[in-house]
Amino acid sequence: MNLIRVEVVYALPHQQTVLSMRVAAADTVRQVIEQSGILQQFPEIDLGSNMVGVFGRQVKLEQHLHDGDRIEIYRPLLADPKEIRRRRAEQAKEEGRADKVTGGRPDPKRTKK
Repeated sequence: MNLIRVEVVYALPHQQTVLSMRVAAADTVRQVIEQSGILQQFPEIDLGSNMVGVFGRQVKLEQHLHDGDRIEIYRPLLADPKEIRRRRAEQAKEEGRADKVTGGRPDPKRTKK
């Protein structure tokens, strides 16, 4: 049987788990995750809802792997990054750290009359 080396990674805010394994070259992402035992270690992982990736690129659970691949199991986002950025921009405008018209930095050459 042809074996390859892969890693399965899952990170919480204050803990990171990295499992190194040797698996069959024909195994899929789903099969490797199930073989790793990480689903028993972290019961909150649901392969039906958690996204997975290989080296930061989202992949399907049926994808086959290459030697040296790192499978990453992503946690759901707690907040929408676009919404957070919009709130920060609004706050900067209110505090005078951003131009109320353009949203950029205030132009010191532009004086209020």
